[in-house]
Amino acid sequence: MYAALWRILPGPTWVRILMLIVLTALALAALVEWVFPWAADTLLPQESTVGE
Repeated sequence: MYAALWRILPGPTWVRILMLIVLTALALAALVEWVFPWAADTLLPQESTVGE
């Protein structure tokens, strides 16, 4: 998968590395902004107790 992504990206090596850094940052930002809050609200129990 990574080799295919490397071949798809245009430009010399330094441009490819820069694009991969930007794409990774955008993917992480999207996860933090939309996916993680949705998962926290949907998947985690809100009222949990430890021991009684």
